[in-house]
Amino acid sequence: MQGYAIRNLKHVEDMAPKFGFGNGFEARFARRDLGCERIGISYQKLSPNTEGPFGHAHGQDEEVYVVVSGSGRVKLGDEVVEIDEWDAIRVAPQTLRAFAAGPDGLAVLAFGTHTEDDVSMRQVQW
Repeated sequence: MQGYAIRNLKHVEDMAPKFGFGNGFEARFARRDLGCERIGISYQKLSPNTEGPFGHAHGQDEEVYVVVSGSGRVKLGDEVVEIDEWDAIRVAPQTLRAFAAGPDGLAVLAFGTHTEDDVSMRQVQW
């Protein structure tokens, strides 16, 4: 096995349509494509003025999100916070998180530890 991997995140499969979230939402999870064992990375994009259709939390995995373009809001537990380009948001495992895009859309990179079957998906009320 090589000691590195390079993949263009835009060439990783968009999983949003498989979960019924294709309209206005893009989600590309590159952990397997890169051969990661203990970390994960994803690219997520919401069209302008789109609210994320779901939120999630983890049992053990900590995540950091970096806004790479646009702006919007992030729901962290019961709190909603405005976010802007290049903001970095650290989220503890059990904290529910969900994103909503502003008028220019929102694109984020998510980095985190990885534990198999550690995610809990939840409906979100904005």
